[in-house]
Amino acid sequence: MADTDWGEDVKKYVADADDKAIAGIVRHCGIALQSRDASLVSFTDKSELERVREKFLKKKLGLSMSDDELDGAIATIGEKLKDVRNRTA
Repeated sequence: MADTDWGEDVKKYVADADDKAIAGIVRHCGIALQSRDASLVSFTDKSELERVREKFLKKKLGLSMSDDELDGAIATIGEKLKDVRNRTA
């Protein structure tokens, strides 16, 4: 996982994604990105989605939108990525 090109991965979905923003997210996530399981979000796990909303979107990014708006944004991303299967059986 340490050799993953996160910028390349992000740009599959957002072609004009800002490299500085991606680098900042990678720095923030740090050690979590070194573990395959820790680097993924389960969109079917309510507690994981709540953690993304509360700890990342609100606390780290400082977003002040309502929970419903943030949950909607998370759901939109989940829908875009629904065909990506990274976990092994």
